[in-house]
Amino acid sequence: MKLLSLKGRNNMIKERPRKKEIGTEIKQDIFVNRANNYAYLAIGSNLGKKKNNIEKSKYLLQINGVLVDKVSSDYESLSWPDNRNPKFINIVIKVRTYLNAYNLLQLCNKIEKLIGRRRNIKNEPRTCDIDIIDYNGLVTKRTNKNKLILPHPKVSRRNFVLLPLFEVSSHWTHPKTKINIKKLISSLNIKDLRTIKQI
Repeated sequence: MKLLSLKGRNNMIKERPRKKEIGTEIKQDIFVNRANNYAYLAIGSNLGKKKNNIEKSKYLLQINGVLVDKVSSDYESLSWPDNRNPKFINIVIKVRTYLNAYNLLQLCNKIEKLIGRRRNIKNEPRTCDIDIIDYNGLVTKRTNKNKLILPHPKVSRRNFVLLPLFEVSSHWTHPKTKINIKKLISSLNIKDLRTIKQI
């Protein structure tokens, strides 16, 4: 899957008049008309210009066939597992896309890399982290061929996912356990609730 980058988008804009002349302009409407899948994505950053990294992520998703329907507020939370690392800013977005779940995961990984994420050490500070929380309510298991687990296996324990997810979808229900989001939030411990704030 070829990722359309910020530079690629600028080139596309420059080429638009020429493409119109020869009748080969590809319109954004194609994305809209074929966007039959929905997903919830969690985006976070705790390195560099954090809010800017998140905005770049959203933009790159949108120019690559992922339509953003709803966006939560920004939430600040402690870094995990080492809270001495910089705090995270996190959001959750509800999107529509023509991409299947695996291609969406590939796109998310490419955007992370483009924004500067390095995967040298697990849980190290990162410029960008994009997780698929839910895709069409599917439940999948990790196999040798399929590395994508749906819904995200840690969603029920993550304050920085549940609170912004509630903001964009207050009736969301965990596809596997069938527990609604209000119960999941009420199951969080007091420390998890005290160490996150909407900003």
